Amino acid sequence: MDKRNLTFALFGNIFQANKTVYIEQLLSLLKMKGAKLVVARDFYQYLVDKLGMRIQADGVFHGSDYEADMVLSIGGDGTFLQAASNVGERGIPILGINTGRLGFLADTSPKDMEKTFDDIFNHRYQIEERNLLHVVCPEQPLRGYPYGLNEISVLKRDSSSMISIHTTVNGIYLSTYQADGLIIATPTGSTAYSLSVGGPIIVPQSNTIAMTPVAPHSLNMRPIVLTNDCVITLEVESRSHNFLVAIDGRSETCRQGSKLIIKKAPYTVKLIKRLGHSFFETLHNKMMWGVDGRE
Repeated sequence: MDKRNLTFALFGNIFQANKTVYIEQLLSLLKMKGAKLVVARDFYQYLVDKLGMRIQADGVFHGSDYEADMVLSIGGDGTFLQAASNVGERGIPILGINTGRLGFLADTSPKDMEKTFDDIFNHRYQIEERNLLHVVCPEQPLRGYPYGLNEISVLKRDSSSMISIHTTVNGIYLSTYQADGLIIATPTGSTAYSLSVGGPIIVPQSNTIAMTPVAPHSLNMRPIVLTNDCVITLEVESRSHNFLVAIDGRSETCRQGSKLIIKKAPYTVKLIKRLGHSFFETLHNKMMWGVDGRE
C-alpha cells in the first residue's frame, strides 16, 4: 500500500453537531498528508447543509459505491457498526474515531488522531480480524443486512409477556428460555448489549459465542459460552404471535413459528489498531478496572 496515495472513505454520526471541531481536525490532517477522501453522501450533506461546513472531498458516494484503502468512522460504536455493515465482505480495514461515549470499537480518541495518522502513513499499525454472526430465517427471509458484528438477539415485541425460545446447538436440544429475549453475542459484542444484561466479557480472539438470556423467568438460566463453529437454532413462541430479531441494533418483526439459524459468518471485519494496543488496556481505561472509587 503506497502511503503517498491512500484513499479514505469517511462515514460519520449525523447527530453530533457539537463535535464539528473533531471533523475539521480530521479533514485537516488528511489534507496535510495528501490523502484522497471520499465521503458518504448522507454525512456529506449533513456537514454541508446542516452545519454549513466547507468540505474539500475527492468524491461523494452513495451506498457501497466507492473504492478505498481504509474506511474511517467518526462517531461512536453505532457509527462504526454502520460502517462495518457497509463494508461487508470487501475486507477494507476500518479505523474508528470515538466522539461518542464508551467506544470499544471506535477507540481512537480525537486527541490521538495526529499520532494515529502518522503511524498509519508510516505503516506502524496492526489489523485485528473480528468474527461476525450470520442469521437465516427459512420461513421469512429477513429484509435487512443479516450479519452482526456485535450480536443477534431475539426479543419480545411488546411489553406484555415473555417469549419462549426453544434452543438447539448443533441439532441437540439445549433449553427453552422463558425470558424477554436471548442475545447471541460475538466476543466483540460481549462488551455491548450482552454485558448490560449480565453476559461475560470475552477476549476478541477467543473464537467463541456467548448466549445470554434477557430477564429470564428462571434464575437457573445463566449465560453460556460456546465455540464459534456451533450452529444455533431458535424457535420462538409468543402470545402476540410475533417477535423481534435485532442485528446490531437493527430490528425487524418475525412471525411466531419462524426458525432462526445462527452461525459464524464466512468473512471477518478488519479493525485498525495502534501497535501495542491491548484489549486489557481498553478494559482498564473504558471500564475503570483497577481504579479505587474510594480515592
